[in-house]
Amino acid sequence: MTDRLTSLWQERYRSAPPSTLGQDPVSRTDVFASLLTHKSVRAYLPDALPPGTIEAAIAAAQSAATSSNLQCWSVIAVQDPARRARFAALCGNQAHIAQAPVFLVWVADLSRLDRMAERENKPREGLDYTETFLLATIDAALAAQNAVASLEAAGLGTVYIGGLRNHPESVASELALPPRCMGLFGLCVGLPDPSHPASVKPRLPQAAVLHRERYETQDEASQIALHDERDSAFQKEQGLPPRHWSETMTARIGTRAGLHGRDTLLASLHKLGFPLK
Repeated sequence: MTDRLTSLWQERYRSAPPSTLGQDPVSRTDVFASLLTHKSVRAYLPDALPPGTIEAAIAAAQSAATSSNLQCWSVIAVQDPARRARFAALCGNQAHIAQAPVFLVWVADLSRLDRMAERENKPREGLDYTETFLLATIDAALAAQNAVASLEAAGLGTVYIGGLRNHPESVASELALPPRCMGLFGLCVGLPDPSHPASVKPRLPQAAVLHRERYETQDEASQIALHDERDSAFQKEQGLPPRHWSETMTARIGTRAGLHGRDTLLASLHKLGFPLK
């Protein structure tokens, strides 16, 4: 086991790594090390991305698995400063959206299949069902994470923006999305500002998320309590207000207000052309 791998593991979990780290084929790869360093970057330099960066990231995205090869997602690269500023406002006044040189909007896109069937005068009943929308969202997420992995391996910073779903109809209007398209999430991309470095946040212990053979909850409370301690220590290190992670998360789901307007998402999906039968 290398010192670097040990350090990366400890930073992610705030605990000693297993004795097998560095011996298995996965943890020996550069990909593994890069993934463990992931952090949400919310401060960017104004520098433009090197030519070809977006295209290379999308090639990585399109290399992700896609259900039945339907490829029912699209991505829109937003670079215009005025449009990025409007998205910053739409997504809850997140300044880093306007600051980052590129804002990628990942779209569940059933419109392309709809147009294909229409041109061939073929039925497209399957597009109306929740399953098809679900696979579009899954495919988009898989693709986006491939892009993130490639961008971060190159030293670029990223942060996902779920606030894109606060106003899905306004997002559709801003991007001229056709029916059967919905913006799922955004992604800021740029060079991290070294004067405002991001940090690796601790994650739940693996014992809380990794189950073997069957789902078990017997030790869940103690594992969450352990994570509360580690997360509280992280908050203190970052100069952030003290908190218990579990209390913060349960408060987040406690009322519909915590959804920040997304409690009307189903109605918006209907308006955007998704019947969701």
